[in-house]
Amino acid sequence: MNDQTHTYHTPVLLRECIDNLSIKPEGVYVDVTFGGGGHSRPILDRMNAKGRLFGFDQDEQAISNSIDDTRFTFVRGNFQYISHFMKYYQLSEVDGILADLGVSSFHFDEPSRGFSYRFDSKLDMRMNQDVSLTAAEVLATYSQAELQKIFSEYGELRNAKTFSKAICEVRKVSAIVEVKHLLDLIGRLYRGDRQRYTSQVFQALRIEVNDEVGTLELFMQRAIKLIKTGGRLVVITYHSLEDKIVKKAMRGEGSVHGTFDEYGRSLSKLKQITRKPIVPSEIEINRNSRAASAKLRVIEKL
Repeated sequence: MNDQTHTYHTPVLLRECIDNLSIKPEGVYVDVTFGGGGHSRPILDRMNAKGRLFGFDQDEQAISNSIDDTRFTFVRGNFQYISHFMKYYQLSEVDGILADLGVSSFHFDEPSRGFSYRFDSKLDMRMNQDVSLTAAEVLATYSQAELQKIFSEYGELRNAKTFSKAICEVRKVSAIVEVKHLLDLIGRLYRGDRQRYTSQVFQALRIEVNDEVGTLELFMQRAIKLIKTGGRLVVITYHSLEDKIVKKAMRGEGSVHGTFDEYGRSLSKLKQITRKPIVPSEIEINRNSRAASAKLRVIEKL
């Protein structure tokens, strides 16, 4: 692994992910959150010359980490379109899919992307720079009710109504376009655990900007349908909202799209490989603090 790949993102629960994929050397696998290739490279290590691996990432900057290997194909696209891309590559099913959800270390550590409150930058938060909606635009154009909804549901703010009202008042005088503007507002409104509260605000905006909830729901439905009998789906989540969606889909519950009947019952038989989620060890958390909230869930299609 080169230095650039290592600094882009440190893979979480790496051994646990690879082991639970139960990789067939000649199989076809998809890493839908390629990033720096931290999970993809070990997958390739367990494949023979006939194996194939597809790595998805919607951020064009991840292309620079692409793997020079004839068995590997980089796909620049959102993983909710996994079925469309696999069809393009003439594949109707795959042996396994891995998803490491959340934000890469690169995005948090790159000031210009606006994901972190540690840097003074524009409030961007787009994982895909080709889309137009930014965090600043959300704060400038959403109604008070819409803001309250995302801060309550995605950030779990107890004072979502008060906070949203304050945003609407402030933007009448001055636009909230930079991190420092948002931090100043938070400082004036909140007197508790400032760091936790700020993290919740930024999380809510990021989820909205990137439509993470809708994207994950579609992905889970399509991924379950795409995996062949005996194949596995391995997913790492980092917050309760993600984990709830993943757990529900893995239990065979969900909407009527694709893998579910009109009553929301799964049309696929799924075996829970992890009755309880696998979590990082204290050693891993000490080495990589961003692993602290990670939960790994695995199912096998019967």
